[in-house]
Amino acid sequence: MSWPCLVWSLLLSAGLAYALPHYTYEDMDEDLALSFDYYKDVDAGDYRNGTECEECVPELCPETRGCRAGLVRDGCGCCLECGNLEGQSCDLGDRNILYGVCGEDLECKLDFAADRNQDVDGDGDGDEDGAVPEAQCVCVSQEPLCGSDGKTYMNLCKLKEAAFLSPGLNGSAGPCRTVPVIKVPPRSVVNETGSSVVFLCEVFAFPMALVEWKKDGKDVILPGDDPHVSVQTRGGPQKYELSSWLQIEEAGRLDSGTYRCVARNDLGNVSASAVLGILPPDEMTVYMEETVKGLTGYDQMTFDDGDYY
Repeated sequence: MSWPCLVWSLLLSAGLAYALPHYTYEDMDEDLALSFDYYKDVDAGDYRNGTECEECVPELCPETRGCRAGLVRDGCGCCLECGNLEGQSCDLGDRNILYGVCGEDLECKLDFAADRNQDVDGDGDGDEDGAVPEAQCVCVSQEPLCGSDGKTYMNLCKLKEAAFLSPGLNGSAGPCRTVPVIKVPPRSVVNETGSSVVFLCEVFAFPMALVEWKKDGKDVILPGDDPHVSVQTRGGPQKYELSSWLQIEEAGRLDSGTYRCVARNDLGNVSASAVLGILPPDEMTVYMEETVKGLTGYDQMTFDDGDYY
């Protein structure tokens, strides 16, 4: 027997193979993935990741560390292992065969929203190949908490993950009252005359913030009476967040300038700026060539003057 095979046999006989991580289809080649399909339908008490369970010897169980979602029993009901975190794939029910089970304060649920994006025939049952929705770990409590560190955690599980790295961290009900925070500021852009330009500004705050757009340091709130400028604001993408867009249709040279996203609530205000440059086609071409040259070091004139064979 070769040395690698001998080592593997010793690990199996000692029960240490239970310490191996859960496999996912992405980690396997096609043949191995197909063989695992069989074990998805067997009794979880008899098999673990395609390996028949042996007599439980707790003394041989591997030590578990760094389990941010707590400990769970392995598929054989013998050793303890790390529970899956929020957002990770999981095995439905008490089965711990392929992906593993969720940790403390988490439950395994089918993600119908993600499956709906792949619902080709529109019947709500998944794609036309009969694929079922993906199961993921979801926190049983989705209420936000204010951490003792002054940060808002969107649910209990996020707070517990942070507390694992910062012992002593605790939370109270509701988000922390805070001055607005601009999570995604607008980005500067250079575009051609007649093009459409969109600036995005995402803000988190509690109490909720009011978001406004201004230009060139002026106090005039956009869009004003300008028909080719519009502003749209809606809630999200997360709780207590707002996303605001400033859109300029058929932009011209006069639209060039500095645009500022201003967010305010009764605790204070914050702003972030972005510069818009609008150039005619000939200047835009030169600008793009200089930008490419600056990023890559490629000088088109150098190559155009040479001979190629």
